[in-house]
Amino acid sequence: MTAEEMAAEVRELTERLHAMGRNDLVLKAIGVPMLEELRIEAARGQLSRLLITHDFRFFLLDYERKEVVMQPVHKAVYLLFLAHPEGIEFKRLSDYRDELLRYYRATARLMDVEKIKESVDRLTNPLDNAIHEKCSRIRKTFEELMDEYSACYYHISSHTRRHVNGSSRIWYERLKLITLPRELVVWE
Repeated sequence: MTAEEMAAEVRELTERLHAMGRNDLVLKAIGVPMLEELRIEAARGQLSRLLITHDFRFFLLDYERKEVVMQPVHKAVYLLFLAHPEGIEFKRLSDYRDELLRYYRATARLMDVEKIKESVDRLTNPLDNAIHEKCSRIRKTFEELMDEYSACYYHISSHTRRHVNGSSRIWYERLKLITLPRELVVWE
């Protein structure tokens, strides 16, 4: 059986289950991880390549080269999360302080270094709300340029990873990450 024939059979079975009102079985058969992969594949046709220029300007190449206008601090936060596709827990941002400081200094060349350091200290302080404010602003920026569904791949969103350590100990990593496929990020 060819891949095309298998796909036709899956489609037919899916349509039959849907007609029976059994979308629960379709979801169970596909599985949530596969559903997320399919969602990314479906969105890929609507997603734009994100160009990051040498002077840290951001452009959506496939959306008539629209510029994503952000303040240097927002760009620095965005670059940090782009550099870590595995995700970062907000409570561990202090581990990335030096890297965030480098990005911020690169995006805000004319700004006072002490002000940059103060801002980075606030961003990496787990008791300060600054990182949430910056991520919210980044989200709003992308949602102003595209539909909410597409924008969710560009902004910094939550991902929870469950860990089972030994026998009865379960803990969760509450990661923040950018789900945009990295092959869509173009560096000038």
